[in-house]
Amino acid sequence: MGIQDIIEGKKQWRAHMARVKALPPDYQIVYKEMQKYFFKIGPVGLTDGTLLPGIVDFFEEGVASGRGVLELIGDDIAAFCDDLVKDSRTYADIYQESISGKSGTAEQ
Repeated sequence: MGIQDIIEGKKQWRAHMARVKALPPDYQIVYKEMQKYFFKIGPVGLTDGTLLPGIVDFFEEGVASGRGVLELIGDDIAAFCDDLVKDSRTYADIYQESISGKSGTAEQ
């Protein structure tokens, strides 16, 4: 990863966060909680850059339709997040596989 990649990544992240800040306050609060949850559970695909922008797209559509954030995702933010990444591997999965002795799976 070169310096240009780092700079481009920062530009993309700042643009992403500007979209988040444009959301209503209740959406921003829920987004930040979701973001913390994802950083905590560590889905491997989080770094590919599609999960969090996809959530912002979903929230922007909800705002445009006049729906509240809890109408979109329900009362349990963690359950909603788990449903989003249920088929994704997490870093915790990789760690569990490495300590359980399953050969060849920790490098994936």
